[in-house]
Amino acid sequence: MHQLATPPEEQPLLTVVVSARDAALLAEVVELRARNEQLEQALASRPVIDQARGMVMALAPCSSERAWDLLVDVSQHCNVKLRNVAAALVATTRDETLPGQIQRELRRALRRLHAGDRR
Repeated sequence: MHQLATPPEEQPLLTVVVSARDAALLAEVVELRARNEQLEQALASRPVIDQARGMVMALAPCSSERAWDLLVDVSQHCNVKLRNVAAALVATTRDETLPGQIQRELRRALRRLHAGDRR
């Protein structure tokens, strides 16, 4: 027994009617998925950022909060994501060279930090 398939052109077209409520739910799902992805990325990058904070605290003797502010400052001045600045700094422990732009901004930020301490 063979069944003959109906050609696509003869199959009825499905019409999807999306209600306002369905559209709102869909928008919420998209937003929640994006937020979830951001949180996953933040959790994944947190350890390297914390390691970099510790390195700055050892280099500059400063608090954890000031180390965070310094890394954020370097990130903003270089226009590089904080997690990438942190990863580059941590990579120096594996004999990798700190990119020149980050190196310059880190020096400047450390000088500003020390100048602020002398006031």
